[in-house]
Amino acid sequence: MPERIFNFSAGPATLPPEVLAQASRDLVNYRDLGMSIIEMSHRSKDFIAVTEQAEQLLRELLDIPANYQVLFLQGGASTQFAMIPMNLLGAGKDKKACYLNTGVWAKKAIKEAKLFGEIDVAYSSEAEVYNHVPADGDYQVDDKAEYLYFVSNNTIYGTQFQSFPATHVPLVCDMSSDILSRPFDIRPFGLVFAGAQKNMGPAGVTTVIIREDLLDRAPENLPTMFKYRTHADQGSMFNTPPCFAIYVVGLVLEWLKNLGGLAAIERINKEKAALLYDTIDRLDFYRGHARRDSRSLMNVTFNLPTPELEAKFIQEAAARGMSGLKGHRSVGGCRASIYNAFPREGVEQLVEFMAEFAKNN
Repeated sequence: MPERIFNFSAGPATLPPEVLAQASRDLVNYRDLGMSIIEMSHRSKDFIAVTEQAEQLLRELLDIPANYQVLFLQGGASTQFAMIPMNLLGAGKDKKACYLNTGVWAKKAIKEAKLFGEIDVAYSSEAEVYNHVPADGDYQVDDKAEYLYFVSNNTIYGTQFQSFPATHVPLVCDMSSDILSRPFDIRPFGLVFAGAQKNMGPAGVTTVIIREDLLDRAPENLPTMFKYRTHADQGSMFNTPPCFAIYVVGLVLEWLKNLGGLAAIERINKEKAALLYDTIDRLDFYRGHARRDSRSLMNVTFNLPTPELEAKFIQEAAARGMSGLKGHRSVGGCRASIYNAFPREGVEQLVEFMAEFAKNN
């Protein structure tokens, strides 16, 4: 097997080597049962134990109270853009929700939500090319809103909420790209969801954490598959779940617990990000996209003096074993995604290359 490269991709993203090693063994023979983890019945006691262990670890790491349900669903995070208003706006058009437009994924969620009720876009940073997230005083939440929806970390633009909104309505949050990267109090949240492929595991499973009192807001005529209550009542086993993805999520959660939990990974993430931001700020050759008060610990976005130099930078970095540094097509430039499992060594190699490239160009 060739030496592993440093994968700066925004997702699917790098996983801990020990998780990959364990998964490779269980892919052939899971715990000496004589069959692969991907061959097991999802209703067998052995696989039920896998899902229960994953849920227990997630509850422990995030300190999730008993009055929240943990669901492992299919359809990707994008399906949640519709499922949330389907379920939480109750009867529909006479209900209202509040949204913060801080990037492409928030904008997509707003588009879907408008199909099910009145949507108040209380704040938008689109005019500034989504280079920041708002502070609490920058917007007002309507008293009649059923919830306030926001995206905690914006992968494309490299922005992140440093603290979460303080409001009188339940928070609903897309944490696909920074869940488990830092401690937070889940109690102000009505619902948190995250696609696994950035910080939790492989693509294929979306985790939804929902407060139990919100399960009964769905209208009666909502199709069974799209009701959160359906999946809560069946322990995420209403239909065949994404078994392998859930299994790997459990391995990642165990790795994170053994590392010291969310406080420990937050320290590591801050140290990695500081190396990159310090280099960007120190060298006039690079310009960060995100405002300093909104900088992400997960996705560091930056530009070089010209698109030609950016292309050269990406090509030369790839030749040195640093892949996935091309920025999203909607904003261009470069992006280094340094999620939980991304090693500090890779960041150190990148900043060394950045200094050398600036000097030579």
